[in-house]
Amino acid sequence: MADWGFLTKHSQALLHIAGEPDTRLRSIATAIGVTERTAHGIVADLVDAGYVVKEKDGRRNRYHIQMHLPLHDLTARERTIGEMVELLADIGVSDI
Repeated sequence: MADWGFLTKHSQALLHIAGEPDTRLRSIATAIGVTERTAHGIVADLVDAGYVVKEKDGRRNRYHIQMHLPLHDLTARERTIGEMVELLADIGVSDI
């Protein structure tokens, strides 16, 4: 059986950032099982979509999730990013 999961790499990265706002791309990549380059692309997608705001903090980045924004998924328009993060963090999925 092929490896697959219900959460996309984008949602896994978002949950990792929620738990560690000052995380590095290398940590995101390791946590979600992708290359650092792929992690960079995923974070760039989240920033471009407005779900994450990237702020320079010296030589590092600090990330802020825009919890009030609606989910991108068409079937869950009435739910926010914050609700998803709270739900998944409550059941322990944020350790992905």
